Amino acid sequence: MPSFCHIIEESIPPALRLDRYVAEHLRLLSRSQIKAREMEGSINGKKVKLSRQVKQGDRVELFWSEEEPSALVPEDIPLEIIYEDERAVVIDKPQGMVVHPGAGNRRGTLANALYHRRLARNNTVNEGLRPGIVHRLDKDTSGVIIAAYDDEAHAFLAEQFKSRAAKKTYIAIVGGNLKNSAGRIETLLSRDPGNRKRFAVTSNRGKNALTLYRVIKTWRAHSLVLLRPKTGRTHQLRVHMRYLGHPITGDIIYGARDPLFPDATLMLHARSLEITLPGESAARTFKSPVPGRFRKMIHKLDRL
Repeated sequence: MPSFCHIIEESIPPALRLDRYVAEHLRLLSRSQIKAREMEGSINGKKVKLSRQVKQGDRVELFWSEEEPSALVPEDIPLEIIYEDERAVVIDKPQGMVVHPGAGNRRGTLANALYHRRLARNNTVNEGLRPGIVHRLDKDTSGVIIAAYDDEAHAFLAEQFKSRAAKKTYIAIVGGNLKNSAGRIETLLSRDPGNRKRFAVTSNRGKNALTLYRVIKTWRAHSLVLLRPKTGRTHQLRVHMRYLGHPITGDIIYGARDPLFPDATLMLHARSLEITLPGESAARTFKSPVPGRFRKMIHKLDRL
């Protein structure tokens, strides 16, 4: 039975239930998974219902059953593997690959590919060890992503993203030249009420989002920037670059088509991930090479 122990050190909203804290803050399991897998919990050594409210300073212990086989279909999809062991795998995700199955994307996802890979490595079926995607990359974002092969490994890795011990670095080509060569962007982000597929910077509601940036190179009307998200909000980097007035090239959701590169796809790439693997004590850094679409665009910009 997988287990997880955590001390709540951060500030949390008042009257927050334990199950909501697990799903929304720890992100170990979704609310539906918590119920399906019969999670039990204790606070400060005392067994409690998951409806119990938690507060800063509480010591939370969680126990749940192994994941039951689901409708996830294993698919033999080639993957670029950066690192792999019995408990975790680091992949160089190509642009255009969906990470999680969802409506309209039940096949061809990273999860389908990882499930097949795990079964093939162990030469068995319904082993109970399933790939758990630990963090997100948008469909059109390429680069480094890590997944776990068992629940305890997933919890170990997820905690590092929660505590911000995991360090992610991205590169992006954006429109225009930034005013400052380096800086930080700290805002609140929430879903855009005018377009539910987008997120927006808000002044008095939403979740805190922090991004550090550094300009690597500039051209007449474009810049290559290094981005370090300190939080992991949906579309965070895309929204923050739009907020600065320099949307990512190829991002037609948060910007306009670039007249110089009208056919460009999203120029955002997860370049590296620093994280400690299950069973190890020191962090490792995993890197993805600069993809071809970046090299081609940089080559053209250099020739202008």
